[in-house]
Order: sequence, then C-alpha cells, then structure tokens
Amino acid sequence: LQADEKAVDGGLLPDANGKEPNPGGQTEGSKWQRPRLSRKSLMKCCLVKWIIASTTQQGPDSSDSDLELSMVRHQPEGLEQLQAQTQFTRKELQSLYRGFKNECPSGLVDEETFKTIYSQFFPQGDATTYAHFLFNAFDMDRNGSIRFEDFVLGLSVLLRGSVTEKLRWAFNLYDINKDGYITKEEMMAIMTSIYDMMGRYTLPSVRDDSPGEHVEKFFQKMDRNRDGVVTIDEFIETCQKDENIMASMQLFENVI
Repeated sequence: LQADEKAVDGGLLPDANGKEPNPGGQTEGSKWQRPRLSRKSLMKCCLVKWIIASTTQQGPDSSDSDLELSMVRHQPEGLEQLQAQTQFTRKELQSLYRGFKNECPSGLVDEETFKTIYSQFFPQGDATTYAHFLFNAFDMDRNGSIRFEDFVLGLSVLLRGSVTEKLRWAFNLYDINKDGYITKEEMMAIMTSIYDMMGRYTLPSVRDDSPGEHVEKFFQKMDRNRDGVVTIDEFIETCQKDENIMASMQLFENVI
C-alpha cells in the first residue's frame, strides 16, 4: 500500500512534504511527522499564494500574541483549537489569518472573491465555473460564505492531509450536489471547468475532447458495479490501487 500511497500523494493534490527531506530525519516507512511549511511547497497552492501576497503587502507582524480579533465581524475559533484540528503550527496559523483578515476584513470569503483569485492566477482562461465548484467544496456550512476555520481546515487537508483525506476532499469536489455519489455529468462538469480555466493556449495544448476522455477513463475503472455512479468507497479504492488514474489526475497539481 505504501507504493500506492506514494503514487497518490504525488499526483492528486499539492503535498507539503513532497520529495523534500524529512526535517525529523526519519526514513521511509517510519512514523509520519508534521512537515515544515516550506515556501516552495506552499506556493503550489493558489489560495496560499493569495494569502502570502497579502501578508507581504501588509508587512511583518512583530507580535506573537493570539489571533487578532479586533474589528472582525466573524471571530474565528481559538488558536489552540484550530492548531489541534489542522496540521499547521501556531505561527503558521497566525500568518495565514493575518493575510486572510487583510483580504477579508469581515472574516468571511464569498464566492466572488474565489472567482477573482482564480481569474488572477489563470488569466488565459475562464476560471469562473471552477472557482464556483471549489468554493462549494470549501463552504462546509453551505451558507454562501467561507469562515477562516473552513478555509484553514481545507488547506490543511490539501497541503498536509493523508492520502485518504485528500481523496475524500477530491470526492467532495466532484460530488457537486453532495448526495454521496459522483455521476458522469458531475465529473464532466468539473473536468470541463478545469480545462476552461487552464485555457486553450496551455502547453501541452488541451484538446476539446480531453475532458470527455478523462471522464470515460475514470468511470470505466471506478464504477465497478456498473450502476452509473461512483461511491466514495469505489473512488478511494480505485485511486489507491491504480497509478494510471493518479497520473491522469496530475491536472489537479496546480489548480488548487
């Protein structure tokens, strides 16, 4: 399973650990330790690029005190609680929150903000639809806005989660109507939105029929009982066992 996990970990979503040396000096197969949040690994993530840029513009903060809550309408949960729920350190959470608050003084992110972020990072294409789907995956409460807690919990999974956690998050992205199943139509919508965002001038070039090819390939392998939908168990099991599918999902590498 370790070999399968290695293939999955490197292909589906950005991973903070990557192939960089383990700061704890542990060898492969030993107990996992929390990796340091290197700038190199973080900068794979558009949402973190957005936060880091905002923090840089704001300037360094000399205070190591608890989360600054003044003049914020939505106050996040305590720092210790978020630290326990995520794979981020106290200082990392403080840095993320400073950038988040600078961009979103209300303490909440709406869908239009997501669309703006992804339009900036993918100007060659149309990021509107993909930003909509990604926003819904982060919006755990389904109330049309993302709290800092939801934002940082999602980033923790995407950047430092286990293989299974990342696959569950990806399943949630594909499951547009959140009914617990992925249909061909849902997978096609997500794939098409990614290709639209990356643009027709992307190298290597993206053909019009590429999303359909991906969907057919996925469903042929994932829909094991041929009932026309993919369950989360089918999704996770197939991804962990099939390196070819994970190679196909390399497309996610730079679009989170």
